[in-house]
Order: sequence, then structure tokens, then C-alpha cells
Amino acid sequence: MSGKGKLVCVTGASGYIASWLVKMLLERHYTVNATVRSLNDPQKTEHLLALDGAKERLHLFEANLLEDGSFDPAVEGCDGVFHTASPVNLSSSNPQVELVEPAVKGTLNVLQSCTKFPSIKRVVITSSVASVMVTGKPLKPGVVMDETWFSSPVLCEEQKLYYHLSKTLAEQAALKFAEEHGIDLVTLHPGFVLGPLLQPVLNITSEGMLNFIKKGQEIFPDGTFRFVDVRDVAYGHIQAFEISSASGRYCLVGRVAYSSEAFEILHKLYPAISVPETCKKEKPAGPPYHVSKERAKRLGIDFLPLEVSLKDMVESLMEKNFLIL
Repeated sequence: MSGKGKLVCVTGASGYIASWLVKMLLERHYTVNATVRSLNDPQKTEHLLALDGAKERLHLFEANLLEDGSFDPAVEGCDGVFHTASPVNLSSSNPQVELVEPAVKGTLNVLQSCTKFPSIKRVVITSSVASVMVTGKPLKPGVVMDETWFSSPVLCEEQKLYYHLSKTLAEQAALKFAEEHGIDLVTLHPGFVLGPLLQPVLNITSEGMLNFIKKGQEIFPDGTFRFVDVRDVAYGHIQAFEISSASGRYCLVGRVAYSSEAFEILHKLYPAISVPETCKKEKPAGPPYHVSKERAKRLGIDFLPLEVSLKDMVESLMEKNFLIL
């Protein structure tokens, strides 16, 4: 579908997913109002301004998640809003201040701005499988996680999963606010996002993959990835806005795999990347568990193979001089 004549807002536009979303929206001839934390930071703006179509149809706005009304100018007159801005930090020293408050208050600030402009037809929020998976149900072979799962804030706190807590509480607040104010809201729940980078700096997942490749450093305690390509996630956002019947929650995970599987793929592609001893231990046959793709298919997503995502990410990291093989 062409976005010609349509105006949309993307919050947190300099981020990993959001940069690809802006790129794809411009390719579809949308006009995009993009918010960043600082217009004076070239690391947040230059890669966006360099995109095809940016000169004609990209407008940058400065906005702060914690500032009331901060997003009003960016969402005014828009047909849709994509809210991707949210702090990501897996080792915060003050999670309430650094993660939870910005995630919840920022989401409510964006939605509050949306209530002021009746032109907005739908809001799409980037959530995470983090707000789906912490239920107390065992994640073992044969189990299928789906959109009916909701993370428990109590369990998140007990297990000190503060990023998961921030995404869970932000989603809960968004669903309540949207229902009270009649906002057409769709939430997307990607897993561990990988693939090529558009932004000039490492984000949390690309840094995690870099340490995984270079040092064999495990990212998740259970040694299990819920992989999804950044391009599939960005495309899913656009589909969630354009498909009129889209509603509710969508899990976006292309493949659940042990870290050893990822390393074996990387080693085949790049023999210089050796498989760490910790990953050579025999794993059970078959995937650790599954994440349902049924609702994602309704958005027309045909997930890219893990091999493609890993190769493109490594090539991107090398191109940007983060990785030398």
C-alpha cells in the first residue's frame, strides 16, 4: 500500500527498529514526523536525514518521554502514530527511575497527546515478548507461547527482571488508557531483534550480539534466543497500521533457538568465529519451545531465515568497524 498523502509519527526514531521503520515508511511515500531526544546530536539524526525521501518527507522533532505535552507537535495532524521510544537497559542501577517510570509515563504521554488530535486513526506500540513470557509457566520443548500470555509484574519483580517489568507495566497502562479514551491500539511483541544496523552506534541487542560473537558471552541465562529480524519487525509495524482488521497483540519471533545453534550457523558462514566450549555441550533435539506465528501471519509476515539475519548483522557490524574477522 502507498502511504502517499498520509502523515505518521514515529517516536524514538533514531533507534534500531525505528530507523528501519522510518526507512520503510519513506519508501512507501509516507510523510514522517520523527521524534528524537536531541536535534543537536548527529548520531541521532544524520542516518535518518540520509534516507531516501528524507529531504522531502521527513520532519524531525525533539521530544522527551517524561515531559507532558512533549509529543503534541509531532503527532498533530497525523493519521497514525508508532510509539517505539522506551529505555532498554538490562543492568540498571535504579530500574524504577531509569526503566519503569520512563516506559510507563512516556507511553501515557504519547497516548495523551494522541487524544488531542482526532485525525489519528491508530496507534501502534512496540512492546516486547518481555511482557508476554514471565508467567510462571514452564518454557520447555512442546510448549507454545502466544498472545494470550501476559507477564506477571509480581514475578518480574521477584526475579529482578526490571526490563520485563517496565514493558509489562507500560503495556498494561496503555491498554487501560486506550480503552478509557477510545484509542485504536495495536501492540507488537518482538523477541531478540537482529539484522543490519542503520544507526551509527550500537544498541543493546547489537552490542549483545557483538559480545556473543567475539567473546562467546551468553546473553540470556537459559542460553535460548527468541530471534526476529529487524526488517520483519519494522514491516510488521506498517502492516499493523495499514491492515484495518489488525487488533490486539502480535508476537514477533521468527525462531526460538539455543545459542549453540546460532554459533554453529555463524561458524559455517565465518569460520574465523569459533564455537565456544560452553556451546559445544549436547542440546536436546528440537527447539527449546515455540512462539506462535499464527497472528503474525495475519500481518503478512514471512519471517526471514535466521541464517540471513545473522549474516546481514555480521556484515553490518564489519562495515561499521565494530567487528573485524
